[in-house]
Amino acid sequence: MRDELAFTIANTIINGFERHIALFIEITQSARERFQQCQWHDVHRSARARTNFYDERVKETFNCIKADLKISSLDNTLWQQVKVVYSDLLTEHNQPELAETFYNSVFCHLFERKYYHNNYIFVESTAHRLDDKAIPEIYTSYQPQTLGLKQTICDIMNSHRTVIPFDNLDRDVDILINAFRRHAHKTRVKLADLQFDILNFTFYRNKGAYLIGRVLSPAGETPFIVAVLNNEKGGLYLDALLTTSKSMAVVFGFARAYFFVDCLHPYALVNFLQGLMPHKTKADLYSAIGFHKHGKTQFYRDFLNHLDSSDDQFELAAGIKGMVMSVFTLPSYPYVFKIIKDKFSPSKNITKNDVKGKYRLVKLHDRVGRMADTMEYSEVAFPKARFNDELLAELQKVASSIIRYEGEGKEALIIIEHLYIERRMVPLNIYLMDALKNKAQEKINQAMFGYGQAIKQLISADIFPGDMLLKNFGVTRHGRVIFYDYDEITYMNEVNFRVKPKAITEEQLYAAEPWYSVLPGDMFPEELATFALANPSYLTAFKIHHQDLLTPAYWQQCQQDVANGIYKDVFPYPDKYRFCHQNLSLNK
Repeated sequence: MRDELAFTIANTIINGFERHIALFIEITQSARERFQQCQWHDVHRSARARTNFYDERVKETFNCIKADLKISSLDNTLWQQVKVVYSDLLTEHNQPELAETFYNSVFCHLFERKYYHNNYIFVESTAHRLDDKAIPEIYTSYQPQTLGLKQTICDIMNSHRTVIPFDNLDRDVDILINAFRRHAHKTRVKLADLQFDILNFTFYRNKGAYLIGRVLSPAGETPFIVAVLNNEKGGLYLDALLTTSKSMAVVFGFARAYFFVDCLHPYALVNFLQGLMPHKTKADLYSAIGFHKHGKTQFYRDFLNHLDSSDDQFELAAGIKGMVMSVFTLPSYPYVFKIIKDKFSPSKNITKNDVKGKYRLVKLHDRVGRMADTMEYSEVAFPKARFNDELLAELQKVASSIIRYEGEGKEALIIIEHLYIERRMVPLNIYLMDALKNKAQEKINQAMFGYGQAIKQLISADIFPGDMLLKNFGVTRHGRVIFYDYDEITYMNEVNFRVKPKAITEEQLYAAEPWYSVLPGDMFPEELATFALANPSYLTAFKIHHQDLLTPAYWQQCQQDVANGIYKDVFPYPDKYRFCHQNLSLNK
């Protein structure tokens, strides 16, 4: 009887996963049509819907096991059998690592944290079995000597172009070849010594389509991305070429929306991509191709391995303490851990659920490269001995309701009921103070340009950042300015952008509080200069490119554009990579 029940439970879970994958593939494959038809609003709707798919399928499966199979408590022998049966079901599966994560999610919905170990769930993956199998054919190799360089590249482009023709492929390929010669020195060899390995599927995101591959030559390997855009007049054109791991990593950055890519072998795909971008973790790449839940699983495995191989202590993160979140970090690990405080500053008229809702909004929204993606975890156990005394005292003081302890001595754990993890950045205020101290004016100029660009790109994507103090932005290792404080974000139509009334009387001039009425949702853009940019050096640098952000008219126009469905293009690569900015006219 128990064997039969174990088989039934395992099959119920795998069937839930298969339904998830079927729906995931269906909506992913339809990305091609949305790109062809310029259905940009549907692109965002589909991205939001797909992000929710996983949790919906887990909930369905959980309900089925809980209600139909009457599972209410953990039977030790039964669930060890379930895991064995489930592992057997994955022997020939194309996505065993994803199926393991799905199993873990269902189990963790059913039972308490004390059962979250490898006897019952896949703390350790068995997907390495795929390493012993033949690598799936996820890319095609081309030898340009056979048909010639230009014809080979034309064939590659046409194999990916969908039903929409290129506006002028002959012209674009000439420009592409020229760009390769200028920027990819390892490709300057005889045709007989060149090989192109091109992934067999197109990566779609927002308004772009991306072809990804590598060029092999005796001089070494050159990774690349070719960006393809729709001119919205019935034709496609090549927009940019990226030929370094660093520039490609920005396209796959943690502040970007997830790609739609129709690949049935994510394990092989992630291995290929990591070969092109070695600094990207497998967790980063799984998330980037839409499997963000497995990205979380992979991240946590990496984190546990890092804990085992390090001995430094968790500590409070550098920077000004937040009024809503408390943030800590591990110096040897490039991430921060954020928890919601029990009580907020009186100026924050929000609840914990409001804050969680804001973080969910960011997860579902187009982050346009300017909002950090976060991984949300529940019931996370840390070794208590790795927390320094200051951090323990702070957590107990500000978030005691979500903190508890288990075990004693060296085995003692601190359990955090709910937290967010995101990539660590240098807080913008600290970055600027350091630049000011070292008289690095160019760094200040670049940071202020990035700060203004971040705000403009957010509002063009229908996000009002709310609190725009410098401490709420960070600088990545690539020098990009990213927004990461979400408790006051809202949509643009919920804000009233006003001109600040001019003080006339002496009483008004010296009033300690605003003498004019201020309603919830009112925002006075000129106050950016007072509150966020009080340092004259910062303000001067900001005004070089972003004087318009200090005027209500700019914000009101952006608000109107969003209301009219007009969204500015935000490319995941700098303008310098676009062919139209390289003294090479595309004449589109």
